[in-house]
Amino acid sequence: MPANLTPQYLEAERRFRTAKTAEEKLTALEEMLAVIPKHKGTEHIRGDLKRRLAKLRSEAEQASRRRGGFSMAVEREGAGQVVLAGPTNVGKSALVRRLTNAQTEVGEYPFTTRRPIAGMMPFVNIQIQLVDLPAVSRTYMEPWVPSLIRPADLVLVVADLANPAVLEDLEEVLTVLEEAKLRLGGDATAAEAPGWVRIPALLVGNKAEEADAEAALEVLRAAHAARFPVYGVSAMTALGLETLRRAIYDGLGIVRVYCKAPGKEPSMSSPVVLPRGSTVVEMAGAIHKDFARQLQYARIWGSSKFDGQRVQRDYVVQEGDIIELHI
Repeated sequence: MPANLTPQYLEAERRFRTAKTAEEKLTALEEMLAVIPKHKGTEHIRGDLKRRLAKLRSEAEQASRRRGGFSMAVEREGAGQVVLAGPTNVGKSALVRRLTNAQTEVGEYPFTTRRPIAGMMPFVNIQIQLVDLPAVSRTYMEPWVPSLIRPADLVLVVADLANPAVLEDLEEVLTVLEEAKLRLGGDATAAEAPGWVRIPALLVGNKAEEADAEAALEVLRAAHAARFPVYGVSAMTALGLETLRRAIYDGLGIVRVYCKAPGKEPSMSSPVVLPRGSTVVEMAGAIHKDFARQLQYARIWGSSKFDGQRVQRDYVVQEGDIIELHI
């Protein structure tokens, strides 16, 4: 089957071949993996990209340790990787600590966060990885921050509702990231120029406990609601955090389905997490690659189908489906 590689992929591949530094190579490889078409004809290429990316990240981590530093790569865990981006002192670290219990460094002084810190956010019966990043700013920004944002599944753009310059600071963040060819939010189906990556994003106004925060939130909505879903939260009081958890899950574009062995009850504590729009055969492959090849049909409980209805391999699974595979 032909790979049918896109111009965006070929441009990223060209930049990888001409890259001079490990960071440039990492960025190009991450983009190649993000934009490559996902079908049977690219399985081998995607596998090779993942191996090369893992090797390059490992080499970068070892070099960083030899220098006494830390890795600029964050190993992906859980049902999705969500990074927090925003200006300094908006409360990104406090939000990650509230949502995950990760021991982030929270301070009143600028640029407190100097390295990525990951934590796992529970949502019902899955875990979602949140990554606290240093500030995005023209004043000072760790040069590797865009390379950690690029492969993320979702970005939380965090703004300070207590800051009178909240709109100006937000525009600076978006502009700096666009200079790194990262476009957050907007129409996910829009075509991108070579080298660009579009990442789904939520706009999160923090410090909702402050006076005049609601007015600031309305200003953000008026300016950016067409581009981002906008949420007001408080890391201090936990206001709005449960709504944000659900929004993060929905923003990842995933579904939870459950596997059932014939004649047995399903395990509702261990869902299979799949991209929205996945089929029964893709669910089978997520459990074991041989299952996808051997699958004949499936029976479904819990969706719009009647209980136990037989469906074919190309049936698109729905959130909460219980699926009995027949191979």
